Amino acid sequence: MSSTAWQALKHPHVTEKAADLAEQSQYVFRVLPRANKPAVKKAVQDLYGVEVISVHIISIPPKKRRRGRIEGWRKGYKKAIVRLREGQKIEILPR
Repeated sequence: MSSTAWQALKHPHVTEKAADLAEQSQYVFRVLPRANKPAVKKAVQDLYGVEVISVHIISIPPKKRRRGRIEGWRKGYKKAIVRLREGQKIEILPR
């Protein structure tokens, strides 16, 4: 495991939509803001020992939130959708 893996990936992004994508050999991870496609690809290959076909990175912007009269912002984040070779899978949550 290389030190660059921890500089790209934060944790798996576990949602219903991510679970549906996992059936198609696509997995969603939250990544650090400075992470790019090659860094995410190398990190997933090093950590999980799988072959990555493609990486799509999505930047989610911050959203304005209110609680009564007080306005604030929910933080934005960056996530990556990683597509694996057919037949390979990552066990993110133990079943």
